[in-house]
Amino acid sequence: MSYKVRFVDPARSYQAIKDEIDAAYFEVISKGDLIARGQLDSFERNLADFVGTKYAVGLNSGYDALHLSLRAAGVGPGDEVIVPAHTFVATTSAVVNVGATPVLVEVGRDFNLNPELIEDAITPATKAILPVHLSGYMADMERIMDIAKRHGLAVVEDACQSLGAHMSGKGAGSWGLAGCWSFYPFKILGGYGDGGAITTDDPEVALFATRMRYNGEDRETGEYHGHGFTCLLDNLQAAFLDVKLKHLPAWIERRIEIAERYRQALSDLEDLALPHYGDPRRDNVYQNYTLRSRQGDEFSEFLKQNGVEVLTQFRKPYYKHEALNLPQGDFPETEALSREVCSLPMHPDLLEEEIDYVIATVRRFYGA
Repeated sequence: MSYKVRFVDPARSYQAIKDEIDAAYFEVISKGDLIARGQLDSFERNLADFVGTKYAVGLNSGYDALHLSLRAAGVGPGDEVIVPAHTFVATTSAVVNVGATPVLVEVGRDFNLNPELIEDAITPATKAILPVHLSGYMADMERIMDIAKRHGLAVVEDACQSLGAHMSGKGAGSWGLAGCWSFYPFKILGGYGDGGAITTDDPEVALFATRMRYNGEDRETGEYHGHGFTCLLDNLQAAFLDVKLKHLPAWIERRIEIAERYRQALSDLEDLALPHYGDPRRDNVYQNYTLRSRQGDEFSEFLKQNGVEVLTQFRKPYYKHEALNLPQGDFPETEALSREVCSLPMHPDLLEEEIDYVIATVRRFYGA
């Protein structure tokens, strides 16, 4: 259907920075800089600086970042990895595909791994914790890192939805052994195709990922250091992302402004739980403005039918998909938020009249 307000609007975003994107394209194409050239090096340096780590390694997707990070952490067959019961399936698929066993742990009201429940899930086979920073809001990394340190566990951060978020002044993706990023087009920093990266302070992790992303080869010596993969970030995408990264701080500020508009206009609606969690240690960059409606699908469908494009991930918890053959468990918070979740339009190019329309439509559903 034709929406009055799009959830995201890549075409509008492109028009806002068209000259810079076009210049990056022509620089890459005219020079023939297609694979692992200066534009990738530049983006990796700038991304590491932005996140607050020593290294960044560009990859083909967020999944590849998770996969290689787990391998770099030495996770493999016989190991267990703690993952949240509510996340995108790629988080857990990466664990399965290195031969390890995912151990699902319930999430809290902020949609992230509940640190109160982690230690009960640790066994002698536990090798790592894989927290997810969902929708622009970090998991409680202070507590998670404390637990990991006491139990001798590696931490790999799935930060794919929270670039620019912080806790106690320390950026997402800079806490654990590795931070994992996705540059899927609809992410807070999205390319014009897929992409991803690892950030880390560990030179061995950075070297491992740099080799394994290119079939295990050290491109300077030609020596192979293992059976690797083909998951290098395209140089053209790196050039585009480098342009966008310069604008990201301003775009985050705009997202925060939009979120505040939503908060002020909708906080009186008792059947909505808004994503303002009140923890002064953590900020929110609002990758998504993800709320909970007691009316679930009825609420989401009303918005869609009235021209507001919304996102309802993940209505069916990933562990309920039979083909994935994952352990079932008692996850009441995950089950409830899966029924109620709805993300409103959120991108820095939203017009004021579009924000007004979203607010008016939400309030109309509730007769307010």
